[in-house]
Amino acid sequence: MQATSIHTSQDPAVQYLLRIGDTCLILAQRLSEWCGHGPVLEEDIALSNMALDLVGQARAVLTRAGQIEGRGHDEDQLAFLRDERDYVNVTLVELPRGDFAFTVVRNAMVATLFKLLWERLATSSDTELAAIAGKAVKEARYHQQHAADWVVRLGDGTAESRRRTEAALKALWRYTPELFVVDAVDESAHATGLGPRWADLQDAWTGEMAQILAAASLATPQASAFRSTGKQGVHSEHMGYILAEMQYLQRSFPGGVW
Repeated sequence: MQATSIHTSQDPAVQYLLRIGDTCLILAQRLSEWCGHGPVLEEDIALSNMALDLVGQARAVLTRAGQIEGRGHDEDQLAFLRDERDYVNVTLVELPRGDFAFTVVRNAMVATLFKLLWERLATSSDTELAAIAGKAVKEARYHQQHAADWVVRLGDGTAESRRRTEAALKALWRYTPELFVVDAVDESAHATGLGPRWADLQDAWTGEMAQILAAASLATPQASAFRSTGKQGVHSEHMGYILAEMQYLQRSFPGGVW
């Protein structure tokens, strides 16, 4: 028997939390693909641990989203029983794993965003979310430092590592404008004190990314007119494959527990 899909409230506070939780969840799924495939044992374990950190953040935020929504949806239902259009993660995190350069450049982008976001959420009007942010920001700082160190090593390394890093940067940069698009969900979070508009983080994000790229002797790519729309529930062709794998167990054995 297939599990029935759930549909979430369009309340701005719920949608704001789902954006954060879904972005953590889908990036964790991508990072977990490195388990057993890391270039060296230490990095295999490091990427797996970062995936676990992100799963922990996703669990906490999705749980809080379910509490605010008030429909009885728990973290597992929100993680595994929604249809593709009900996920509101940024498109950047659902792109295929790519090579190691692609992974560390993406990690640097997302960890920088999350570090800035968690710092602001630590003073959220929602005390539960503030408490989650207080713990998560420590993990995000480590994730950013780890990724930045690798971007510098690869960008300033061999001709091959530099070529791959430049290619990853070019491919990923076009998805970054979506991070800072302003809409009614962000405006509502800002007005209620739940959290910042992500656009308010753009200057700081751009500055920190410029420092990382400069240390790696890499040029910041030109801005792109392309706008991805994962935060609006309209995803790339890759999202369905992620969900098919991620949801298989709960869809096939509804309510299954270990």
